[in-house]
Amino acid sequence: MNSIVLSGIWGVIMMFTGLLSKQPVTTRAMALLGSLGLLVVNILELSGYTIFSFDARGMITPDNFSLLFNCIASAGTLVYFLLSGRDMEKVGKDVSEYYALLFFVLCGVSIVSTYSTLLLLFLGIEILSIPLYILTGSDRLNLKSNEAALKYFLMGAFSTGLMLMGIALIYGAKGSFSMDVIGANNTTLTPMMSAGLLLLLFSLAFKVSAAPFHFWTPDVYDGAPGVFTSFMATIVKAAAFIAFIRLFKGCFLEMQAQWQLIVAIITAATLLIGNITAVFQQSVKRMLAYSSIAQAGFMMFAIVALNPMALEGLLLYTAAYSLATIGIFAVLIRMKDYTFEGFNGMGKHHPVLAASITVFTLSLAGIPATAGFMAKFYMLFSAVSTGKLLWLVILGVVCAAISAYYYFRVIQAMYFKDGPKQEIETNWRFRTVLVASAVFIVFLGLFPGWLIDKLYLFF
Repeated sequence: MNSIVLSGIWGVIMMFTGLLSKQPVTTRAMALLGSLGLLVVNILELSGYTIFSFDARGMITPDNFSLLFNCIASAGTLVYFLLSGRDMEKVGKDVSEYYALLFFVLCGVSIVSTYSTLLLLFLGIEILSIPLYILTGSDRLNLKSNEAALKYFLMGAFSTGLMLMGIALIYGAKGSFSMDVIGANNTTLTPMMSAGLLLLLFSLAFKVSAAPFHFWTPDVYDGAPGVFTSFMATIVKAAAFIAFIRLFKGCFLEMQAQWQLIVAIITAATLLIGNITAVFQQSVKRMLAYSSIAQAGFMMFAIVALNPMALEGLLLYTAAYSLATIGIFAVLIRMKDYTFEGFNGMGKHHPVLAASITVFTLSLAGIPATAGFMAKFYMLFSAVSTGKLLWLVILGVVCAAISAYYYFRVIQAMYFKDGPKQEIETNWRFRTVLVASAVFIVFLGLFPGWLIDKLYLFF
């Protein structure tokens, strides 16, 4: 609860910071202070200490799962600000407004991770989404950015309509928006409940860019300013998955056998489409957009399995995927050439950047000794432990092998191809944070229990 209030308040503070000071350094420092404050209050609340509390009328239920996710999201945002804060200044002059919108997004993230009523699910998704429409089109002189913002807004509005219709049907079937009431005595799906479930499934599948509702993702991620794409593809996508898993666990767990196959088919389609299309991309930015679809396919295993290991794996996946993607984008947006050829010779010209990117790509590919490998292992094992859908697990392993091809193309370009030195503006602080992120990914790969042990599952 503390993070909901603090992120909203800090968003307003960031707007006033822009009025009181025109210095980007001041704005950046205030944003870093706010993200650090969010991390502290989430850690304190996870430890049982609340700064302030209010009566949410049972509409918000913070638990260890949601609080630990909020800690990961706050830490990821802090790293994002440290690595990419300066690059926001290149998008436009409204830097303080960009930070304000990002804090409003974090307010939505905190709501969708703790809601216990379908009303707050809708409000949280909208609070999370509306600032992103603005950030996507923030590069106002770029036609691709304008097109991406319009496409994102139209598709987002359509998916919101599906969500509202699904909520209305479920309310008609159960007479309540409370997840406790909806989830009680659910053993069979009535026609109205089935329609509501499917509409909510399709709406949230759009938010997490799961096939066949993924078609907006490549164009939006490619057209949006790169500095905001990394945030959209990581923290925001992970929050949508937390909302997804809270909804299905709270409302539809007892009837899992009746919808599990549908989610498994969506998962399989997401894995195949994301990985196969990523293979043929020539732009690293667009490849990362398609690979984010493939990564969403692996995160969908948590919805398919919906058991304690799936929840553990989803949190580990959030940390591993967010750090790796934010790190790669932090370097990519400082480059002039986004193609694979732009990485030629980077291992010789920029060894620190190349070594960090190598760790990030290895983690995304799921190579052992990285957090990405352990995250994929948790996801696959959670599906195996259900005793069903072995074909989906085999498909996941095959798709993980396919993903190694396009991720290794980046490593091959950096170390096995020659190219002219590309000027990449960095400083010692940027390189320190980048290396620290890479080291932490290896640490999580070797000691995943350091993070998982902080979760006391609420099953």
